[in-house]
Amino acid sequence: MATRLSVNVNKIATLRNARGGSNPDVVQVSKDCERFGAQGITVHPRPDERHITAQDVLDLAEVVGTEFNIEGYPDRRYLDLVLKVNPTQATLVPDPPGVLTSDAGWDTVKNESFLREVIQELRNHGIRTSIFSDTHLHNIEGAAKVGAHRIELYTEPYALKFNEAKESAIKPFIIAAQRAKAIGLDLNAGHDLDLNNLRFFARSITGLDEVSIGHALISDALYYGLENTIHRYLQELHGS
Repeated sequence: MATRLSVNVNKIATLRNARGGSNPDVVQVSKDCERFGAQGITVHPRPDERHITAQDVLDLAEVVGTEFNIEGYPDRRYLDLVLKVNPTQATLVPDPPGVLTSDAGWDTVKNESFLREVIQELRNHGIRTSIFSDTHLHNIEGAAKVGAHRIELYTEPYALKFNEAKESAIKPFIIAAQRAKAIGLDLNAGHDLDLNNLRFFARSITGLDEVSIGHALISDALYYGLENTIHRYLQELHGS
C-alpha cells in the first residue's frame, strides 16, 4: 500500500484561537484536506487547549471520513477523550504538560509497565496504537514488547541534517524501520518533514505506512493554497 498522508490541523486551531471565534473553521479545513486527497487527519489536544480543544476532537469525530489520529500524552484526560471518540489511531507521545512541541521519543524500557497498561486499555476498545519513538533499537523493541501496533519515528534529527548530509541523516532511520518491521510493528513517521526532505525519506524507508505533517504543510499552504499544497505533498510522498 502507498504511504498515507495524515494532515495535522493543530496550526489551523492556533490561528483560530489567536482571534477567537470560529475562523478558520477546523472542521471545514479538515473536510477540505480529505477532499483534496489527504488520507488522514491528526490532532494533538493538549491540556491547556492552546490549539486543538476537546470540543474540536468531538466535532471532528463526527465528520472525518478517512483515518482519525489523536496524539497526546496518555494521562486520564487524554484517555477518556480518546475512548469517547474511538478514533482509528491513538499516538502516544511523552510530552510533559507545558512543552511547546513533541521533541523526543519514549523510553519504552523505563516506562514499560505504564505503556503496557495504557495500550491494553486502548486495544480493548479496538483502537490502533502508535508509540512516538526515536531510532534506538531498544526503544523500538520495547514498543513491540508493550503491545503497540506501530511506532511513529520522530524525524526531526533527520530533517536537521538533511541539507548537509542526507545519506548519514537517513541511515539510522533505515535501520530502525527494518528492525520495526522485522518484529511485527507497522511504521509511521513525523516531525519536520516537508517538501524539501519528504521524497528522499519516503523512498529510503521500506514499508512506511503513514506520515503525519502539520506545521510545514500549513505554512506552505499560505503560499501555494491548501489544495495545491496537499497535492504537492502527495507527489513528493509517492514520487510522481
